[in-house]
Amino acid sequence: MNQTGLLRVENLRTHFYSQGRTVRAVEDVSFSVEQSSTVCLVGESGSGKSATAFSILNLIPKSLGRIVAGKVLFQGEDLLQLSPKRQRAILGSDIAMIFQEPAAALNPVYTIGEQIAEVLRTHRQCDAREARRQAKAMLERVGIPDAARRLDDYPHQLSGGMRQRAMIAIAIACRPKLLIADEPTTALDATVQSQILGLLHDLQRETGMALMFITHDLSVVAEIADRVLVMYAGRVVEEGTVTQIFDDPRMPYTRGLLKARPSVHSAGLSRRLAAVPGSPPDLANLPSGCSFRPRCGHAGSGCDQSMPPLERIEGHSVRCLYWRQIGAAAQNSEAVL
Repeated sequence: MNQTGLLRVENLRTHFYSQGRTVRAVEDVSFSVEQSSTVCLVGESGSGKSATAFSILNLIPKSLGRIVAGKVLFQGEDLLQLSPKRQRAILGSDIAMIFQEPAAALNPVYTIGEQIAEVLRTHRQCDAREARRQAKAMLERVGIPDAARRLDDYPHQLSGGMRQRAMIAIAIACRPKLLIADEPTTALDATVQSQILGLLHDLQRETGMALMFITHDLSVVAEIADRVLVMYAGRVVEEGTVTQIFDDPRMPYTRGLLKARPSVHSAGLSRRLAAVPGSPPDLANLPSGCSFRPRCGHAGSGCDQSMPPLERIEGHSVRCLYWRQIGAAAQNSEAVL
């Protein structure tokens, strides 16, 4: 893990508690995000991506669970150790988040303009007139037409794509140094998704903003990522550059995800999708050894003994005992073909 990032997460662990069970949602997660870079967290639902993001922002509801270990260093300050006042000063200003469901994240009883203006008044000490002017500029910046009128609309009056743009407008209003985007394009059609990804890229280029992007869509990852973290059962099981992950996947789980991607052959016909066998594990009752072992076709001696450590070679990390043999077998298979 790089030791000099804008954001540095060290050995983060978050547990949720339900009906006497301990759900290990985030287990020993470490990574860094550099200024102006894009780090993507990928994996199936329940792999710990969103729980990691909420832990970074210290937004885990105390009634549901808690962060039990780790550090979240933002420009050298541990966000988990700050006073509530200092946390509020950073969150929304230097760090912002686009939530997965804008319909749930936006307040239904306040207009879009009021919600953007509140951020500006809180963190930039703008008066009401200036806050409204900047709110209008933000809506224009994210491509919402007739921004002056839309300022006075309520969330339910906007389409899904426009609500997502409004969420982005709130998040970028204070020009954050780090933007965390939790599957911001999942429910959008391909055209709107492309527009939003283009907008985020433009913002990075203009402001130097870093982006932590959470998604299960590998086509988006291939388009925007600098580095990729593959998560499974609350742990990082592979990390590398986007080229390393797509051209030289080492963890069997990563290989499975890549094989499950839709693709079109030169003849114009889509191949049959190869699903990852089995289902994600119960995080309150994980299997012994490697958590992916029950679904892995390459499991062997030792896989049931203990969780493999992350082995790092030339900036590419993998949590698997047999990745070398698996890679050699794949190369031999390709050579025969």
